[in-house]
Amino acid sequence: MLRIAVAKGRLLAAFAEMLENAGYPCDVLEKETRKLVIDAPSAGLRFILAKPTDVPTYVEYGAADLGVVGKDTLTEAQKHVAELLDLGYGRCRMIVAVPEAAGIEQVTDLDFNSRVASKYPNIASAYFRSHGIQAEVIPLNGSIELGPIIGLSDAIVDITETGRTLIENGLLPIADIMESTSRLVANRVSLKVQRAEIGRLVSGLQEVLACES
Repeated sequence: MLRIAVAKGRLLAAFAEMLENAGYPCDVLEKETRKLVIDAPSAGLRFILAKPTDVPTYVEYGAADLGVVGKDTLTEAQKHVAELLDLGYGRCRMIVAVPEAAGIEQVTDLDFNSRVASKYPNIASAYFRSHGIQAEVIPLNGSIELGPIIGLSDAIVDITETGRTLIENGLLPIADIMESTSRLVANRVSLKVQRAEIGRLVSGLQEVLACES
């Protein structure tokens, strides 16, 4: 069986639908269960249900042959995996946002050594370095929007789909860092050892994506 690490929730549902359309029956994923490992024997697949941030680690160390993970999480994790396919769903933007009342219109307007809160400290640090801006990046795992509201940070780096949460919390996006969608990644050893099986799955998903476009 090909072992695929993927997070629970609507992204798993979207991936399962793609697999079904590609000829891999995954009806077992529709059942309510607390199991963390679910086999789909008729599809030849084993699903490892993991936290999104753990998916690249499972794939890098060979606990999973494949993984489905957002490009944002993949870039932040900096793991040694092979990116195979842009699955196209889970689309969002990673942005820099500041309090609307601050009157800041671009990142270069931020004060020297401004503090930036983010779940993505690696991406945030690299972004500000690339723009010649000295910023102190504060890692947070909860509601990043709280940072500027309570005075912890001058700005945030976070992902957004509609921007509604930012607006409701008085925050204004001033720069786009990257666009993120779900990606199919592979363990580099598995890619060689199970090339045929992985190749068939990727080809099937590519056909589904071609029909959807």
